[in-house]
Amino acid sequence: MDLLPKPDQVVAAAGNVAHKVLYGGVADLRKMPRTLIDEGLLRQVYHYRPAGTATEQGDPVLLVTPLAAPSSCYDLRRGCSLVEHLLTHGHRTYLLEYGEVSFRDRNLGMEHWIEEVVPEAIRHVSEHAGGRPVHVVGWSLGGIFMTLAAADHGDLPIASMTIVGSPFDVSKVPMIAPLRPLLKLTDGTWGGVKSGGGPVTRVYRALGGAPKPFVRWAFQLTAAQKLVTKPIVKLQQLDNTEFLAQIEAVDAFTAAMIAYPGRTFGQLYHRFVKQNELVRGYLSLGEKRVELKDVTAPVLVFAGATDGIAPVECVRAVVPLLTGSPEVRFEVVPGGHLGMLTGRAARHTTWLVLDEWLRRWASDALPSSM
Repeated sequence: MDLLPKPDQVVAAAGNVAHKVLYGGVADLRKMPRTLIDEGLLRQVYHYRPAGTATEQGDPVLLVTPLAAPSSCYDLRRGCSLVEHLLTHGHRTYLLEYGEVSFRDRNLGMEHWIEEVVPEAIRHVSEHAGGRPVHVVGWSLGGIFMTLAAADHGDLPIASMTIVGSPFDVSKVPMIAPLRPLLKLTDGTWGGVKSGGGPVTRVYRALGGAPKPFVRWAFQLTAAQKLVTKPIVKLQQLDNTEFLAQIEAVDAFTAAMIAYPGRTFGQLYHRFVKQNELVRGYLSLGEKRVELKDVTAPVLVFAGATDGIAPVECVRAVVPLLTGSPEVRFEVVPGGHLGMLTGRAARHTTWLVLDEWLRRWASDALPSSM
């Protein structure tokens, strides 16, 4: 809005304020209709109903939610929803989410998601879609779990994989890199005394994981500057309905963050943050080592140009590790960690590249020799 607002800007701003006061906001936060088709321990698989007059066709697309994040990451708001976009284009669209994590789930480790949850979801989606191979899309930690599951289960019916903003080299994360020497220094001690685990380990064990407020705070911390300036920016954009709607949708997403199970959080802390195992091309699960080179599906990798959680080089690190894939495509798109997936610019960048990728690797389009 101009310093001296024009009449149309005043009218638009007044309308937005009225919507906020009378209806609670300007964003359409209705979720796309869906049906539960499979469930298990922290596993819920949904099938989205076709949109309008669109007819479902082709291979199914499975959206894999990261731990701690609500599934609204894929269905943020009407007009800015990847789910809505896929349905409008006739894709059979599915979602994997996990439900609420509680203290009783504290002993579940990453094995649960890599060996059971993600593989079972892929198999059920393929079966529900008539035996077709599945295009699997995973954002953030969802992309890592999806990739490890594909590497660990070579028989999964996967048509293609799309990794969106997944941190494979945490040494490239500005928030974490300076802390890694300190984390190693405090490993196994508390106040200079051996304690069977460092301070971080003792805290997450006592709490049974990373609670919701901590997860929400950590996500907000990556955009601290925006958080401080948001009230001013909202006033400056008071006449911009699209801008205000996006802020409302992101606020609703952040407020719905979910907790991490204790053992999984511990593995992420020790294997990812402290040891940075994935950049070496593997993840140790007990006595088993899951190798990224064993991924045999084509892989599309997205990095967000302004992503503070998984910067470009942090995500790009996975590309040379996928040596068993027939094609690995890397794309840098506008946006931060969530914005690259479902920001206002994603409609004209990320989603269009994904559309082209799904067409390229559709099972109906591939020659029989592939």
